[in-house]
Amino acid sequence: MEATGTDEVEKIKSKFMSAWHNMKYSWVLKTKTYFSRNSPVFLLGKCYHFKTEGEYRALHSFQSSSAGSNFDKINTEISGNVEEFRRDFISRIWLTYREEFPQIQGSALTTDCGWGCTLRTGQMLLAQGLMLHFLGRAWVWPEALDMDSCDSESWTSSTVRKLTASFEASLTAEREPKVLARPRRSPARRDWDVSEMRNEVYHRKIISWFGDSPLAAFGLHRLIEYGKKSGKMAGDWYGPAVVAHILRKAVEEARDPELQGVTVYVAQDCTVYSSDVIDRQCSLLDSGKAGTKAVIILVPVRLGGERTNTDYLEFVKGILSLEYCVGIIGGKPKQSYYFAGFQDDSLIYMDPHYCQSFVDVSIKDFPLESFHCPSPKKMSFKKMDPSCTIGFYCRTVQDFEKASEEITKMLNSSSKEKYPLFTFVKGHSRDYDFASSPLHEENDLFSEDEKRRLKRFSAEEFVLL
Repeated sequence: MEATGTDEVEKIKSKFMSAWHNMKYSWVLKTKTYFSRNSPVFLLGKCYHFKTEGEYRALHSFQSSSAGSNFDKINTEISGNVEEFRRDFISRIWLTYREEFPQIQGSALTTDCGWGCTLRTGQMLLAQGLMLHFLGRAWVWPEALDMDSCDSESWTSSTVRKLTASFEASLTAEREPKVLARPRRSPARRDWDVSEMRNEVYHRKIISWFGDSPLAAFGLHRLIEYGKKSGKMAGDWYGPAVVAHILRKAVEEARDPELQGVTVYVAQDCTVYSSDVIDRQCSLLDSGKAGTKAVIILVPVRLGGERTNTDYLEFVKGILSLEYCVGIIGGKPKQSYYFAGFQDDSLIYMDPHYCQSFVDVSIKDFPLESFHCPSPKKMSFKKMDPSCTIGFYCRTVQDFEKASEEITKMLNSSSKEKYPLFTFVKGHSRDYDFASSPLHEENDLFSEDEKRRLKRFSAEEFVLL
């Protein structure tokens, strides 16, 4: 009887904490993001120029109802470039805190507010890799600029209703989901050609793989299950290195035939072993057929000791200038961000710290707006926490060899000391007396060696909220 009472207390505490976090992360702060007109802007390998007279102009957080009113003094060429940047940024997949999703097994949690931000930034990085694989870097969402329809008044009223519902549910112990859709405009469907229809199918399919349900291949529920093998539980904080290993396991275990052509490699001790990567790319598909797989390479690194070493700034900028870069899982102390670009000495990122309502991605034509960020944010490189995970995508073995050469040159030129952030080494890890990547074991997703490495990462990394 006492145990039952304790369980009830824990459930009530969990509900109150969820309600508090939902309130804390449900407000939209419509702050302006300022970009210099005299410096190029890089976004995942693409370069944009806003150069014109004067020093600064706000991009108005990309949420104005009329783009022309913001940029009326910018000439047509520059205005077009700004629009291209907006369309490109908004087209990236944005994954944030959610509330009222199906309960996570082994817990009373139906939201990840307050603890799931690193898992969300990891999801965003993997989503970008899958977008490169299925859609290509040139793809943009045709309806991206329709995101301007959201105004602050309607967002605020929606937030108040959501907060009231959240607290009522917590106090009455209701389990009924209260899904409040964001205000949206339903643009008229254009006459799409076959290519556009195919792209839209993959656009939706990629998002569905990250849905907040136990069945989604890369959804929060599945990632938490893999995290348990490294000692992490729902409600715990995750570091960028641990998330890298969890993503690798998630891709390895994915059973969707569409995902059999993609693999993930995680660098060991800041070293990428080229033969191990190529072996993964050349491994047989589940169908038994031979074929080269695309690879997403994840490299957990530290950009300094207690604070980020500014000597690494040029290297980070160089990485984000590469089109096969899929971003960086990082942040500042106590907050994880998905870094996707930069201007001057500021990083451009997508922020998962916004609580949105659960969206059932299994239904036909589910709303897409909440999976695309209408506004970029900027942060000084100096504020970046040193712990992060860098990601690259290589479609073929030739692409990997070319990328490793290019990145090695960048590493050597940016390192003022003898030891670069990480290295590419010929051969297999076992050739250097390190344990090679273990084979899949049916009853244990992580080998003992991996568990020790993950625990070490967990002990060394900063705490993320």
